[in-house]
Amino acid sequence: STSLPEYFVVPSSLADQDLKLFSYSFIGRRMPLWSWNHPNGSALVRMANIKDVLQQRRIDQRICNAITRSHPLRSDVYKSDLDKCLPNIQEIQAAHIKLKQLCVNEPFDENEEKWLSSLENTHWLEYIR
Repeated sequence: STSLPEYFVVPSSLADQDLKLFSYSFIGRRMPLWSWNHPNGSALVRMANIKDVLQQRRIDQRICNAITRSHPLRSDVYKSDLDKCLPNIQEIQAAHIKLKQLCVNEPFDENEEKWLSSLENTHWLEYIR
């Protein structure tokens, strides 16, 4: 994948050949990417959707098992589909534009309540929270 970094963390139980084979199943060949590690061993792993729904369960299970084996406490993997609970990039950009317009076009004075409700309507604070 041209959008992945040159080097990234991979659970040791996944062989290079497995990674190459699995990469073709992910949209944009974006393999799971180990993004962050907590001192207790928990990790944040980001991955693209799998193209072939029939292969998804097998590949998911193989990768999740490798991650579990890499965890010091052998904790199970918790998965969350962020596409369903986070705004997309277009929504974030639109909120940022509304925020900029509000800050430039709406002076903050005694009409504070209107300004604050306008700020809330941009959704910017919700998105950055």
